[in-house]
Amino acid sequence: MTRSELEHVIRASGAIADDNELIIIGSQSILAQFPEAPASLRASMETDLYPKNKPELAGLVDGSIGEGSYFHEQFGYYAQGVGPKTATLPAGWKKRLVRVENANTNGVAGLCLEVHDLAISKYIAGRPKDLQFTRELARHGMTVQKTLQQRLAQTKLVAATRKRILATIDADFLQAQRRK
Repeated sequence: MTRSELEHVIRASGAIADDNELIIIGSQSILAQFPEAPASLRASMETDLYPKNKPELAGLVDGSIGEGSYFHEQFGYYAQGVGPKTATLPAGWKKRLVRVENANTNGVAGLCLEVHDLAISKYIAGRPKDLQFTRELARHGMTVQKTLQQRLAQTKLVAATRKRILATIDADFLQAQRRK
């Protein structure tokens, strides 16, 4: 997905939900801070989002321009309507949202996760594609190890999960250093 494609999804989703702010929690929120992110971080064709002021309308967005919809078939990308509790995030994440709003979004703002908050949500999800994403963030110098450790400390998790994620963060940065 490209930044202009994200802006298109924001514009269309806002119109469907009649909400001028959308929370973008998926991997494509990377495009707010890094509009020219490496292709390896833009591989997903879905934008996970929910209307900030009307989260109950996420399903309407999903049904209208979600996977398999005419919108998806026409453009090759789509919106995935999710709920506010879909991602586990560090305390204070809402204060760090990165705004995408311009002429292409037609007055609708996409409020995207800051890169470290996004990474923490991916570490917690722990699926192979999520862990590949966090490795790529580290490899491209888009995340800072110490910041990730601090954000992880601000996230409600059981001790075993926290320990596993800390080890994964360390491994990602060790691998990134070896590639230099």
